[in-house]
Amino acid sequence: MNELFNFFGLHSEPLIEKHREAIAGGRNGRDHRRFCAAVLALTAVACRSAVCGRTGYHVQMKTSFDSNRIVARGRAVLTTEAEAINALLPRLGTEFATACQFILDCKGRLIVSGMGKSGHIGNKLAATFASTGTPAFFVHPGEASHGDIGMLTAQDVVLAISYSGETDELITILPVIKAPGRTVNRHDRPSDSTLARTSSVVLDVSVAIEACPLNLAPTASTTATLALGDALAVAVLEARGFTEEDFARSHPGGSLGRRLLLHVEDVMHSGDALPLVTPDTLLREGLKEMTRKRLGMTTIVDEQRHLLGVFTDGDLRRALDKQIDLHATLMGEVMTANPKRVAPRMLAAAAVHLMETHKITVLPVVDDNKS
Repeated sequence: MNELFNFFGLHSEPLIEKHREAIAGGRNGRDHRRFCAAVLALTAVACRSAVCGRTGYHVQMKTSFDSNRIVARGRAVLTTEAEAINALLPRLGTEFATACQFILDCKGRLIVSGMGKSGHIGNKLAATFASTGTPAFFVHPGEASHGDIGMLTAQDVVLAISYSGETDELITILPVIKAPGRTVNRHDRPSDSTLARTSSVVLDVSVAIEACPLNLAPTASTTATLALGDALAVAVLEARGFTEEDFARSHPGGSLGRRLLLHVEDVMHSGDALPLVTPDTLLREGLKEMTRKRLGMTTIVDEQRHLLGVFTDGDLRRALDKQIDLHATLMGEVMTANPKRVAPRMLAAAAVHLMETHKITVLPVVDDNKS
């Protein structure tokens, strides 16, 4: 019991005395809930005392602050991490291609797993794969050994991320992952580690040095892992023939989704709202049609409603400058023949770009599949 107090109650003697009876009773099975509450309370005090000291939640900072040194350190970090990524280039070869092939051939899902900072990187990579055509999700290896391993199927591929290759939580679930019919694809540091020996593919993401001045905090190693994971995702994306429209289907919300999902047919005028005249219609009657439909233009079509040209308010101004007789001139004589046109399934954003590029305000929509 004293050991328990010494661990949880450093610098918190009054709180220990307050909960001593509850802890003792709980350990004897009389009041388990009181025991749990007391231990949680003491744990909180221990964190504030043992980890951060009596000065507060932050480690006491040096009183001197050298802005030049701070900037130099920031630049050094960026340089170190950039070098870590560049060091990956010569390592990309057949193993990388094989890893991509595993993912492309996967009939199930890509399961990403890792502990600590590797887990945070894994979460991001799972999200990137999922949004670019590869069904994927992150499984915490600690939770996996307590039931979440049931999320895996024999058709899945596992991407395990580990700095040492000896992460206990990953090694614990290896026997289940390596069941018949399941493959493992992973990032790892030592090539002779337990994870490396039991994996189908090993991708070396080791770094010469961390960007941390103590060479302890995962910095360059996590950046390199993230970069190589992105390389995997993008290479697989391209191999799948993943398109902008595919991307939009997994990003339906916000301006990105609207830009990639909205088609011309969703916003075009059609049916009775569309101004139509024939080429032998008098210009006077064509202007009436423009006024009725209130679009500032009219299309000129033949008897089968095939597009021949357009007439806009700009064409009208040019006609008036030439003193053309509105009562004697035919629409076919003043129309803009063979105007630019788009298909109904073109993305609306692409159609707008076309209009902006050619400085036009009218863009007829023509379905060439219809007679």
